[in-house]
Amino acid sequence: MIKRLLFTLTFILTCAITAQTFAQSAQGYTSTYFEIRKYYAHDGKLEDLIKRFNDHTVGLFEKNGMENIAYFLPVENEDNSMTYILGYPDKASRDRMWEKFINDPEWQKAYAASTENGALVKTIEQTFMVLAPGLNELPKPMPSGVIQMRTYTMFDGKIYDIQRRFKDHTQALFAKQGLRNYPYWVTVEEDGSQAQLVYLLGHRDQAAFDFAFQSFLKDPEWIKARDASEASGKIVEKVDAVMFKTLPFSPLK
Repeated sequence: MIKRLLFTLTFILTCAITAQTFAQSAQGYTSTYFEIRKYYAHDGKLEDLIKRFNDHTVGLFEKNGMENIAYFLPVENEDNSMTYILGYPDKASRDRMWEKFINDPEWQKAYAASTENGALVKTIEQTFMVLAPGLNELPKPMPSGVIQMRTYTMFDGKIYDIQRRFKDHTQALFAKQGLRNYPYWVTVEEDGSQAQLVYLLGHRDQAAFDFAFQSFLKDPEWIKARDASEASGKIVEKVDAVMFKTLPFSPLK
């Protein structure tokens, strides 16, 4: 347990030291601390929620110092949700900015008006992240019709191995197949558990994405790189993937 905690602390420190450097090269983002927020809307309230974001929330986030990164709806929205990503200058500023936003008279007025007929949001899920060291030096991709958020859970002690494989092989092999590399992050786990890798991968539409990803999986270069990287054991324990479409007001397309 102590060994695992020391490993995690070392990893977080490494990310913190390199975050500022990579922030400037990560497709133009200036933030070093990020948050994924997933909102589950009450039945019949998702359109109202999206309208509130478009008309008020996005602008008020920016007004209060937050960086709007991306706004998504799942392609198959079975849970009546929307997901978005915000950036902050650092971890300490995140709570200050949210307190300022919540107490903003403009927000309070917009919130009150939008909830006259009931609350819009049922529950919220949050994930905190920093930029993955060494994986955000690619140029900003062209806009995509669909973007997949992929979350990797690694076996214990394999966080550095997955980053090395992406840096040395995977990102270039994605691009070879026409897949578009968006930002890469690692999660911040307050309980000391190993971070996850979170990244966005896009293409012009669902069919093109599926074809390109299957071509990537069959690519002999990928198979060789994967097998070599797993000579001492498997790296990835589980992958969660959700296909999104960006909302019209999303900065990331």
